[in-house]
Amino acid sequence: MTGAQLRRALRAGQPIISTLIVSESPRWPAMVQAAGFDMAFIDTEHVALDRRSVAWMCQVYAALGIPPVVRIPSPDPYAACMALDGGAVGVIAPYIETVEQVRAMRGATRLRPLKGRRLAETLAGGPLEPQLASYLETFNANNVFIANIESVPAMENLDALLAEDAIDAVLIGPHDLSTSLGVPEQYSHPTFTAAVERILRTARAAGVGAGMHMTWADEPGPLLTLAEQGCNLLVYRADILALRAMRTDVAAIRQAVGATDAGAAKEDHI
Repeated sequence: MTGAQLRRALRAGQPIISTLIVSESPRWPAMVQAAGFDMAFIDTEHVALDRRSVAWMCQVYAALGIPPVVRIPSPDPYAACMALDGGAVGVIAPYIETVEQVRAMRGATRLRPLKGRRLAETLAGGPLEPQLASYLETFNANNVFIANIESVPAMENLDALLAEDAIDAVLIGPHDLSTSLGVPEQYSHPTFTAAVERILRTARAAGVGAGMHMTWADEPGPLLTLAEQGCNLLVYRADILALRAMRTDVAAIRQAVGATDAGAAKEDHI
């Protein structure tokens, strides 16, 4: 799948199944492909992956036909361009709240390689020469922009954010959203579930993809419930969280051999 195909699928409401990937193992891309994922969600916001590693990962996943989308550390257009230069077909910008942030990301994903005053003039509505406009459209045809919606201001401003016509999909960040709502990690709380439904409904009504990163569920049931509510970007767990599945087995082994409990591990909020 190319970036252009991913953009069309997201906006059309077609299901895209992904997982968050941080492993740099050379065996991992083939395993992700064999698992049947449609998209590689590579995280650099919460995980210490350097630019060389991210570029290597993007190039391999793209070669396998799995579009790599990189979550950058902040909604910074220069960070977005770095990810795209490395081989990403798209970026996920965290904690988007303002129209100005969306416009800046539009510049990076739709108007690259324009920068500086020329880019500012174009984002302000300035005209483009026909040849340049055609070039930019072709040059950026495969770029995808996904906005992390993970706060009350973002939710309340969502109509204005989507009106910029730059976002291909919104991705709810459940941990940060629940915290912003005052119900941290209470993912069944009525306040949280109502917010999720509102975001999904608003995004799909605007003709963009809608998703949420489901990190806490140990089985896909909750994600399927979201799909019934209009969620079509289905991000299930993360490779680094796969070790959670071993907890029960490790506890049983520890009990059987009489080993000392090593203590509970701290959860990762990615």
